[in-house]
Amino acid sequence: MANTRKGKQVLNVKPPDAARALAVVEGDMIASIGENRKLIVFPREQLPEMTRGSGVRLQRYKDGGLSDVKTFAAREGLTWVDAAGRGFSLGARELADWRGNRADAGRIAPKGFPRSNLFAPPASIRANEGKN
Repeated sequence: MANTRKGKQVLNVKPPDAARALAVVEGDMIASIGENRKLIVFPREQLPEMTRGSGVRLQRYKDGGLSDVKTFAAREGLTWVDAAGRGFSLGARELADWRGNRADAGRIAPKGFPRSNLFAPPASIRANEGKN
């Protein structure tokens, strides 16, 4: 949550709801992965503009919730970095199995996707790289 200069909140959530992810929009596709390791990729056009104080469902979950979200350009493909700092990438053709509609359940993440269910390692891990 954040405040503007006038003191108004940008996002209002009521318990037991909670804000789960924040992403900078760069590209025309969105990838969402849940705590259940299911990944869904859908076009940005399917994501409605959020009305003040409410959220938008990105993915449907039977158990758990959202783990991470990332936007990317379809022509560049989906990329992620594992905890060891290795980069992985899947092109548009390779992502066909995970393409769907917003709020679908998705499919199990591809081979090589981090067990942390994050597209990039946490900042604390990145900050400690090279210090050993």
